[in-house]
Amino acid sequence: MTTSQIVVVMISVIIGATLKSISGIGMPFVTIPAISYVTTIEEAIAVGALPNLALNVVLAWAQRDEWPSTRDLTRLSAFAFVGGAAGTFLLVSLPSKPLIAALILVVLTYVVLKIVSPEFSVDPPASHRWAPLVGTLAGIMQGAVGISGPIVVSWIQSLRLERDAQILAVTVMFAVAGISQFPVLVASGELTGLWKITLLACIPTLATIPLGSHIRARLSSASFDHFVLALLVLSTVGLAWRNFL
Repeated sequence: MTTSQIVVVMISVIIGATLKSISGIGMPFVTIPAISYVTTIEEAIAVGALPNLALNVVLAWAQRDEWPSTRDLTRLSAFAFVGGAAGTFLLVSLPSKPLIAALILVVLTYVVLKIVSPEFSVDPPASHRWAPLVGTLAGIMQGAVGISGPIVVSWIQSLRLERDAQILAVTVMFAVAGISQFPVLVASGELTGLWKITLLACIPTLATIPLGSHIRARLSSASFDHFVLALLVLSTVGLAWRNFL
């Protein structure tokens, strides 16, 4: 990579990782579109995969005591793992735009529902029944286009978990999908020539955790929910702008 490309990578991971350290989401929304402006989409996904995985693992570990407060997380994670591996193989064989269009439609449906019915929630029987489908779709999107956040966040928010349990749930799902994605990226050669930059990007990524945790602790539950929903909307707008406008 050139110096200017490395600068774009570092700035984007710092911004994205800070948002993620606050809310549990946001890194791929920033890094993949930004890096893809100076490289290819495949390289952007590959470069961001390891820093994002590392941050998910660290954030999930920090909230591990909240596991009993989550719902169907083991079930969701297992299917996300399978979907992540399958989606990574699709990265090189399917056009991404139809997948992104479907993702945007799903998220916009949830956002409209959330606005029209702020108290909307998914009850335990329904969440258990739909967990395999949601986990699989999230994994496929993570592997195929590098972004599963809109699906994961829409679903986890609909369960109406406490803030720390929500952080644990989303980061565990992202971590599982990333763990299944990363070996496939390595085996397929997507990381060839990119190892130095992706390892280097892990340093500023992990350095954002104290700042993000400090900001998160000062947000009320309502403010935190609004912040996450705003990130969800902005990410969807960004996806639409980048791919269709």
